[in-house]
Amino acid sequence: MIEKDENILSSEKNLLKIISSQYINEEDFEKLYDSSVILQFKKGEVLLKQGMKTTHLVFLTTGMVKFNYHDNSGKNLILMVSKAPAILGGANIFYDGINIFSITAIEDCEGYLIDVEQLKTIALNNSNFAMKLLELVSGMFKDSVFNFISLAHKQVNGRIAEILLYLSRTIYESETFTLNLSRLEFAEFVGCSKENVINTLRKFHNDGIIEITGKHIVIKDTGKLNKISKVG
Repeated sequence: MIEKDENILSSEKNLLKIISSQYINEEDFEKLYDSSVILQFKKGEVLLKQGMKTTHLVFLTTGMVKFNYHDNSGKNLILMVSKAPAILGGANIFYDGINIFSITAIEDCEGYLIDVEQLKTIALNNSNFAMKLLELVSGMFKDSVFNFISLAHKQVNGRIAEILLYLSRTIYESETFTLNLSRLEFAEFVGCSKENVINTLRKFHNDGIIEITGKHIVIKDTGKLNKISKVG
């Protein structure tokens, strides 16, 4: 755990305040901030665990995470990848408070743990803040579900193409990036075997669609990748 230093962490506090300032007063914001703690998470560490009761939301200030779901057969699926700044968790905080999926660091991260009970107390006295909170947490859940549904209707080539485009546009914001996911994690995201991922990436490389060296990827032909994503 890290002590909250007003000078070093002023930018993170301001970012959190920007989200809250339109909906809650200074006193309520200070209560929210004072009840939070700052933690660092190592790569592979679980921020929120599936099946456990939600006690905190995480305001991610640095780093990247994956949303993963373990089904009844023990199979692990990655529903979404997200990066800072982001509010994580809370899809069920106004229902039974049980985490629907796990959120795991895929690189070293830092974030505020925001006390759910304090958050709910403020939200119950401020309908606009409550609606904004519901919008944020339900939007995160919706994105993960829509991503899963979209991939379910595609062949392996189309799934891998879509994930590459998603990572390029949304996560790395570049056509050149170093993949933070292992081949196994990539396979869990796509919903196929690791061998299928390796073979398809190699095919895309040989066809000149991407250039891949280890985890370093360059998208060379976005048009072809888009086409594969749509028809795959």
